[in-house]
Amino acid sequence: MAGMSEADEDEALTADVLGERYGIVVQVVEPVHMGTDTINRRVLTEDGARLFVKEYHSDADVEAARTAWDMSEYCRAARLPVPRIWPDLNGNLITIAEGSAWAVVDEAPGRVTTSAMTVELAEHIGTVMGRMHRVLAAYPMPRRVQQSRWRTGTVDDALAQADRVLTKALWQGHENPERLRADLDQRREDLHEHVHRLRDHLPSELVEQALHADFTRTNLVVLADAVTGVIDFRGASGMPAWELGRAAFDPRTVATSPQWDACALAMVSAYHAENPSLPSADVRACARAALLYTLFSFYGATTSEYDLHPEAETDLKRYWSEKQTTIRRLLNSLPDIEDAFADLLPDAGPARGF
Repeated sequence: MAGMSEADEDEALTADVLGERYGIVVQVVEPVHMGTDTINRRVLTEDGARLFVKEYHSDADVEAARTAWDMSEYCRAARLPVPRIWPDLNGNLITIAEGSAWAVVDEAPGRVTTSAMTVELAEHIGTVMGRMHRVLAAYPMPRRVQQSRWRTGTVDDALAQADRVLTKALWQGHENPERLRADLDQRREDLHEHVHRLRDHLPSELVEQALHADFTRTNLVVLADAVTGVIDFRGASGMPAWELGRAAFDPRTVATSPQWDACALAMVSAYHAENPSLPSADVRACARAALLYTLFSFYGATTSEYDLHPEAETDLKRYWSEKQTTIRRLLNSLPDIEDAFADLLPDAGPARGF
C-alpha cells in the first residue's frame, strides 16, 4: 500500500476484511474515536446498510469476546434492543483476519450521548436493564468474573493504588498535578472514613448471575429518551445490584443534573417492575454498591496510557472530575436515597442507617 495515506490504508484493510470474510461490499469507511479495547469504524455498504465494525487489539481475549457476542445475540433473541451481529461466511460471530479478531454489527438508530439523563430516559434504561437481567438470569455463568473490589478489596490496597496513580501522573506530565493530588487526598480520606461503614449495611449475600457488565452511558445508543441499542457487551458473572447502581448513579448525571436523584429513583422503580425476582434488599443496596464502586475506581485519573483521540481523552478527564463530585453527593444523600428506596420496596426491610 505504498503511497497511500493512513486513512486510505485503513479503508482498504476494512474493505478487504469485510469482502473476504463476510461477502460485504464496502462503499464508505469512517473511523470512530471511542473505546479503549477496540479500533472502531462505521461502514456504509454498497446496498445502503449501515454497520459498525470492531477490530480487537492483538492481545485481546478472543474467547471472552465470543462469549460477549453470544450473550448479545441471546438478548437480541429475547427482543431486547440489541443490534444484530453479522456472522462471517463460515457462521462465526467473530472472524480472524490480518492478525486480529473482527466483529460486524448493525448500527442502531440514534447516538451515544454522555450528557445528563432525563427522568424519562432513566426510566427507560431501568426498563431495559430489568428485562435484560431477567433474561440473563437463565444464561450460563460466563468464565469472566466482574471484579468486586468495592465489596471485598482492602482499603490498604486502594490507598496503594492512589499512590501509584499519582506517581504515574507525575511521570506522564499530568497537566494539573496539584488538582489531582488534592483529589487523591480526598479519596484517601473517604476510603479511610466510609468504606467499612458502607459495607456493614450491605446484605450479607448478593445475587450473582450473567451480566452485560459494562452497561454504561457510553454503551447505550439513545434516540428521543429511549434506548435503541445496547452495545459492547463485556459478558461477565457479577452482581445485578452493582450494575443497577452503576447505571442509576451515573456520574455524568449525578454531577451535573439537579434531577439526578429523581433519575435514580425512576430507573430503580422501572427496573424493579421488570425484574421483580431480584430480592428487594439487593435492589435497595444498589446506591451503596455504586458509592463503594466509585470509591475504589481510579479510572480517568490518568489518561495517557489509553492513547485516546483528543475528544475522548477530554471526556475521560471530565468523567474523573464528575466521579469526584458524585462521591460527595452520594455521601451526603445516601440516607435519603435509601429511605426513598424503602418506600418503593417495602418488603426490603427498614433502612439500616449509614
